[in-house]
This record gives sequence, C-alpha cells and structure tokens, in this order.
Amino acid sequence: MSVQLNAFKNFSVMQNIDNYDFAGKRAIVRVDFNVPLNDTFQITDDTRIRAAVPTLKKVLSSGGSLIIMSHLGRPKGPTSKYSLRHIIPAIEEKLGIEIKFAPDCMGDEAQNLSATLKSGEVLLLENLRFYAEEEGKPRDLAEDATEEVKKAAKAEMKEKQKAFTKKLASYADCYINDAFGTAHRAHASTALIAKYFPNDKMFGYVMEGEIKAIDKVLSSPARPVTAILGGAKVSSKIAIIEKLFDVVDNMIIGGGMAYTFVKAQGGKIGNSLCEEDQLELAKSILEKAKAKNIRLHYSGEVVIADAFSNDANTKVCPIDNIPEGWMGLDSAESLISLWEKVLHESRTILWNGPVGVFEMEKFAAGTKRIAAILADVTAKGTFTLVGGGDSVAAVTQMGFSDKVSYVSTGGGAMLEYLEGIELPGIKAIRE
Repeated sequence: MSVQLNAFKNFSVMQNIDNYDFAGKRAIVRVDFNVPLNDTFQITDDTRIRAAVPTLKKVLSSGGSLIIMSHLGRPKGPTSKYSLRHIIPAIEEKLGIEIKFAPDCMGDEAQNLSATLKSGEVLLLENLRFYAEEEGKPRDLAEDATEEVKKAAKAEMKEKQKAFTKKLASYADCYINDAFGTAHRAHASTALIAKYFPNDKMFGYVMEGEIKAIDKVLSSPARPVTAILGGAKVSSKIAIIEKLFDVVDNMIIGGGMAYTFVKAQGGKIGNSLCEEDQLELAKSILEKAKAKNIRLHYSGEVVIADAFSNDANTKVCPIDNIPEGWMGLDSAESLISLWEKVLHESRTILWNGPVGVFEMEKFAAGTKRIAAILADVTAKGTFTLVGGGDSVAAVTQMGFSDKVSYVSTGGGAMLEYLEGIELPGIKAIRE
C-alpha cells in the first residue's frame, strides 16, 4: 500500500487549500462536471457538482476568483450537445453567483475574461474535450495510416498539447485539481498543467476526501473489513478482487458476476449472464480466497425472470439451480438477509457494483436493501465507502447518499486507485 500511504502522508508537505492565500489570485480549478443530461439537457444527477462546491466556495470566500474547467462527454469536436453552457444554471444555483462563460476555452474571450477577473467572480471555460489536445490523442487518422504517419501525428499532437496546456495555465495564478473522476487520465488539465504551478498547486476537497476515504479502507481499516462487489463482469474486477484479498476478511459477490463463479463450480445458471472465458479464473479466485482465509459469500437464492424485462415473469430459486430459459436478475430477500448478518458484524465496508439490475424497478429490491443496510450500519459507527458509477447512482437515486460515510465521485479512477496504481492526477500534485 506504499503508493496510497505516500499520497496520504504528502498532504502535510504540499500546498493545502485551507492554508493557501487566495486573496487577489485567480485559481484555475479542474473539476469533474461530466454529469448526465437528459434529452432536454436537464441534469439527472448533480452529485459531482455538489461535491465540488466546498472547494469553489473556499476560493471565493478567501478573496480569490475562479476559472472552472471540465469536460463533458466524449465529443470529437465542438458540438452543442456537449456544451458546458447547459450546466451553468446548476452551478449558479449552487454558488449563488452569476457565472461568466467563455464559449471557447482557447479563444480570445477566455484569455480576456480570465485576465480581467475580479475577486469573487467566476468564469467557466467551454468543454476542454472540444480540443483533441486535452486528451493528447490525434483525431481523424485514417484506419490504414502507416506507422510513420501515426508516429508523425503523435509527435505533432504532443507539441500542440504543450501549447494548449501552457495557454490554460496562463489564465491563472494557482491550480487546484478537484477532479478525482479523471485523476487516472494523464490529460492536459488533470496532470500536465500542474508543472506550470510548481509552488502553487494543490488538491481540492474532493480529491483530498477521495484519497483519505480509500486509504481508510486500504491502509488502516477497522476490522472486520467486508467488500461488496457487484456489477456484470468478473473480468473488470479481477485486479481489485486480488488486491482486496490483502485487505478484507469477507467478500460478498453479487450481481451478474456471481453467475460466473457459480457455473465455475458446476452450478446450473440457465440463461444468466456468464463470462465463459473466465471460468478457470473464477476457480483460481475461489482457491486464492480459501488459501487466504477470505470468506466469500455469493451462494443463496436469487430472483429469476423468463426475460430481460420489467414485465417478465419472476420467481425465486437457488442461484445454482436456475432452469433453462430463465436468468438471475436480482438477489433474493433471503440472500440479502444472509449478507446482512455479515455487514452488521463489519466495521469497514466497501461497496462497488449493484447486486441486481437495479435500473428495472422489478429487480432493484436487492440493491436498495444493501443501500439501506449500509445506512443502518453507518449510523452505528461502521465506515462505509460507496464507489463506482452504478453504485453511486443507486445510493443517490434511492436516497441514501447522505447516509453512508463517503460516496466516491470517481468510477475508473477509484478502481485503479484500489488496484494500487499511482494516478497521474495525484502524482502531478505530489511531485
């Protein structure tokens, strides 16, 4: 756990948002406002915006001005669909202040607006990913391009990215990275820009909170420690499972990934989701868990359906004896009751991934019950960390986000950090 411990210890030797003097300074803040929008561009989950508010308000209350930058979606160039203009009302509501907007993060307007910002004012830059330079990857390369052409394109993009990063940095006097959700990307605004502020770079409250919360699970947990891993695929969780074997006492495996483990042991899973090419791996994971004395929990009753539909016929049956033509889509109440005993005995709990197809109301009961149990044990003193896009969406939609210890705003970033990978966005601040 040396990477995580280093990240935690180095908070004391870096610039700190609580101690930094923002008076009269322009702070350029990388946030993660990649929020979901519906067809009319209304925000359907503002968790990430709400999470960044304390950092933004800290700068303003300390006499500084704000230049906010973020990405939204995966555009291949400027497009109205992914314009950050859509989220201005939400930011204004949260901050209680009018937001200036630069419709081109590299344009003259962005340069002029940032240069004339006064203390207490806020400027939002247009979507960084409208420029390929943000990610540093050439666009529109022909599929049949030669290696020589690809190499030249990459070299050209590297130079363009340097210029892009330098211009972003020129807007401000200090840099704050508060975008944990993109901390695993070595992009211009998440990692490269930090070098232009050698003595004036720092984490925001989201980044600090994320690192400390995950470290609390990985490095200094109260025991027993239980991990709840759900979602569809075992293959996407292999590295995390093996890393957590060094930390946890119990591991609950739910959702679609459970059926691969069941079939690996000869169980009948009907038409349930299964990664056939991961069966041997599932067997090896079971063997490792036994060797490390980790108690794995995944067997029991599940809710099965005769179609992947909210209107399907359903019934409850053992997870290892599902009839052909039927598929497991949720964890049954009896199985959740078995897990509940384990969770109530735990002092630290990590939850990553739903235990059923919670997007369909008919199969959301298991995931909702897990959220309720976590809220209950949190109130009794257990540290609970919820992370991963689907898990966060579940606790938020079900009204439990403020009833657990910490809700991570990072999906892929959290997974990589749990695996022990040093994230570029964190490394750039610590260097």
